[in-house]
Amino acid sequence: MPTAPVCTGVFVRSGASRPGQDFLEAVMSHLDMLHTLARRLTRNRQDAEDLVQEVMMRAFAASRRQDSPQSMGAWLATICLNTARSAGRRQQARPPEYHDDTALARLPAPTDTDLAAIANIEADKVQDALAALALGQRQVITLINLCGFSTDEVARMLDIPRGTVLSRLHRGHQALAVRLADRISR
Repeated sequence: MPTAPVCTGVFVRSGASRPGQDFLEAVMSHLDMLHTLARRLTRNRQDAEDLVQEVMMRAFAASRRQDSPQSMGAWLATICLNTARSAGRRQQARPPEYHDDTALARLPAPTDTDLAAIANIEADKVQDALAALALGQRQVITLINLCGFSTDEVARMLDIPRGTVLSRLHRGHQALAVRLADRISR
């Protein structure tokens, strides 16, 4: 006789489900946000994919030990931020490596080479300008503008006051606008 499902927030644990199935169903809608955040916190696509994989392993392990969080997206983003910080500290101890795995992805399709070239130039300008921001500003802009979290959620994730989040967001937007204006005028 199968056991009745036990609801623990987002995860539904039952004797009839496969291990990890409930976890996967709970996190699937947050994968795009997680990839966006990881891409902004790392130097290249491969590092971002590695970060997302590490976040998913840590989240899965944590989900087996505890009840589900109130906000799955905020929980995953917090794990991603903490994992990226740890990786950054480890990386400081190692010499930098050169990666250019995006060269093939930047090649335009044969039918629309002009439009693809312009789009790549503009995307590169925005990426470079965002990467040049201070880490705190980059994190806040990414979490709010690209991942869709509220300022209250970001304040809890980063463990800083909401006013600091608003300040970093405002100053980050200003710095981003200045950097983009400088790049466009070149």
